Amino acid sequence: MTEEQNQHRMGVMAGLGAYLLWGVFPIYWKFLDHIDPLVVLAHRVVWSLIFVLLVIIVSNQFKRTNQEIKAVFTNWRAGLGIILASFLISINWYVFIWAVSNEYVLQASLGYYINPLLNVLLAFLFLQERFNRKQITAFVLAFIGVLCMTFDYGSFPWVSLILATSFGLYGLIKKLVKVSSLVGLFIETLIVSPIAIIFLVQTPIGPALQVTNSTTWLLIGGGVATAIPLLLFATGAKRISLSLIGFLQYIAPTIMFILGVFVYKEPFNWVQLLAFGFIWSGLIVFTSASRKREIAHKVAS
Repeated sequence: MTEEQNQHRMGVMAGLGAYLLWGVFPIYWKFLDHIDPLVVLAHRVVWSLIFVLLVIIVSNQFKRTNQEIKAVFTNWRAGLGIILASFLISINWYVFIWAVSNEYVLQASLGYYINPLLNVLLAFLFLQERFNRKQITAFVLAFIGVLCMTFDYGSFPWVSLILATSFGLYGLIKKLVKVSSLVGLFIETLIVSPIAIIFLVQTPIGPALQVTNSTTWLLIGGGVATAIPLLLFATGAKRISLSLIGFLQYIAPTIMFILGVFVYKEPFNWVQLLAFGFIWSGLIVFTSASRKREIAHKVAS
């Protein structure tokens, strides 16, 4: 096996690991559904910061981290962008935790199905990328799916849209601000950690943590559970094609969908099935269009 094949295999395994972990996240947060989601979020932020700092220390990346932080904050646009990104990812984390705690796993799943399509829309609006006919068809199918969900719920599926929008905007900013995944997560959690710590100090569970309490270990583990898939994703993204990443990213919401329907027994009727059918059809069309575009780009280059 050549070095290139080894790198590709490593990339596939890392990407697969990231999306599998993201897919089973609802199981983890379900164990904490008896705790206020804001408390869980605060712990997630603080322990993510601590874990990433430990990774930086163990891997001896002080110099690189310092250089990247200076590069970000000597450019006011990049600095503003990373600050905005830190609040967007915090909103995304909170809504996801809230959704799992309040039996909205299916809406969370829908949000992450919509996310790839929203990414293309954001690229059109902010990065001057253009649509082809298949991509437009994919958007129309996804929009019909959202309308079906709205009709069924009797209200706008805000959980899905907030998750998709917050993560989509977060991804756009991370694309514009040149910073590694590890250092980016360190900066983002560092920015919001003071707010999280102040909140925890004023909350009974914050200062009264006992290391023998299983809940405490789950809260601490939330930082590890947050950082590891992000680092795996960064490893995979460098080694495999964009089209393969596009295929793998549907693993997570599919697992969430299965959990919501078959494990947590959330209500699922024919209208929701129809809505997901439109979303899945849109994703198939979208993936096909993206694959052909990447092949054409490779041939042209």
